Amino acid sequence: MDAESPQLGCWLKVPSTVTAEAVSLLGFDYISIDMQHGLVSRHDLIPMLQAIHPHSPRTIVRVPANDPSTIGWCLDGGATGVIVPLVNSAAEAEAAVEACLYPPAGQRSTGPTRSSLIYGRSYVDNANSFVQCIPMIETVGALESLDAILSIPGVDAIYVGPSDLSRNLGLGPGNHDGEPAFDDALVTIVEACRRSGVVPGIHADAQLALKRLDQGFRMVTIAEDLGGMKDTLVSALDSIRNR
Repeated sequence: MDAESPQLGCWLKVPSTVTAEAVSLLGFDYISIDMQHGLVSRHDLIPMLQAIHPHSPRTIVRVPANDPSTIGWCLDGGATGVIVPLVNSAAEAEAAVEACLYPPAGQRSTGPTRSSLIYGRSYVDNANSFVQCIPMIETVGALESLDAILSIPGVDAIYVGPSDLSRNLGLGPGNHDGEPAFDDALVTIVEACRRSGVVPGIHADAQLALKRLDQGFRMVTIAEDLGGMKDTLVSALDSIRNR
């Protein structure tokens, strides 16, 4: 991923191949399937990856935990990377990277069942060059260990979970722009990423996206399936009922 070119993504929470396919045709730079807080299970993931793959260059899975078996399974299924929640230390970041990369760089077990079908027989030889390991920065502990996390070889990008970060800063859920603790945390993250040559990513929406890009984030999720559907339906309903 180019550290300077903005990458705009869509977040999928709904376990639907139709939704996944429709989103993959819209031109997002990446699509992220949420297995942590979304409704996507192991049973749902492979069909969604199959629906997305022909149309989108990058499909990232937010795994439910920093668990090597789950990370490896998602990558074997065809994901091009993983977002790993609640990474609080360099040791935890290193464990996530080891789960993503084949030896000698990591400890990923060899068995790319679907990935070898869609990416070719040389997948195992080439995977370490393009599989992305993206730790989430969403706690005070992660902020305190930020430089150490970013120094781990194989950490290509980080991803800020603003709601958890806000709660851990004592501000409650959601974005808290204007609150010094929240604003300072975002500045700290972007500046640390610049020093380390790591791509800073963040969860946002269309209203916040330009601000986040101006702040220096280069991987910005600007839409999600369930929220986007709800907003469109509410707008349609209100436009008739309140005319």
